[in-house]
Amino acid sequence: MKSFYIEQSNAYLRYHDITGPGRPCIFIHGLGCAASCDYPQVVSDPAFHGRRMLLVDLLGSGFSDRPVEFSYTMQDQAQTIIALIRHLEFESVDIFGHSMGGAIAIEVAHALGDDVQHLVLGEPNLDAGGGFFSRKMAAMPQADFVAFGHGELVDASRAEGSGIWAISLQTSAAYAVHRGAVSLIEGGSPDWRDQLYAFRGAKTVLFGANSLPDDDTEKLAAHGVRVGIVPDAGHSMAWENPVGLARAIRDAIL
Repeated sequence: MKSFYIEQSNAYLRYHDITGPGRPCIFIHGLGCAASCDYPQVVSDPAFHGRRMLLVDLLGSGFSDRPVEFSYTMQDQAQTIIALIRHLEFESVDIFGHSMGGAIAIEVAHALGDDVQHLVLGEPNLDAGGGFFSRKMAAMPQADFVAFGHGELVDASRAEGSGIWAISLQTSAAYAVHRGAVSLIEGGSPDWRDQLYAFRGAKTVLFGANSLPDDDTEKLAAHGVRVGIVPDAGHSMAWENPVGLARAIRDAIL
């Protein structure tokens, strides 16, 4: 695992850098998750043929630092990814973002423009208002979520059989998760959906087959966004069908 120091946050962003030829693909995880947990099995699939992959743990999650003063908004998380891309002097990149990571990936692509060749999103947050879990988190004050809401959600997730997310959530800083949830509720400016529609590169949104039907499949296609399906999976596609996700991403970035 490698470390990248972000001076303005006085914090280290940590990531797996899986070397290989060609344009790198950067993986950005969802709320309460970590790329170092979610994607090793995905990127090790033969579908990628040894291509270079970066699995980034966002600040507040996984192995990265948890600066208390950081905002943890989608926009500021995106700036840390942009700083890493510039530090590594990549001329162009592909990006995969899942759920909350999809909103962050859109912010990165919006800022970098043509430097992002392919933007691939797994059931991303496109509109303000968040999802079920982010609304649940943001409904309570940060102090209450830190004091007891975070632990209660970890315990409930474990009891419901979501053990991987439970341990990832437990490892994430509670204040970081809460601020991320609040940012998802507030949405982007412009909206992430509008940013996605305006992006000029190749763009694909992946849905787990078990998440369908979804009205967005038609809406996205009407705006030039390719839609892909990961079989035998729902929202947690990296855990439920890593091989299927690997091949769907490969097809999107060829």
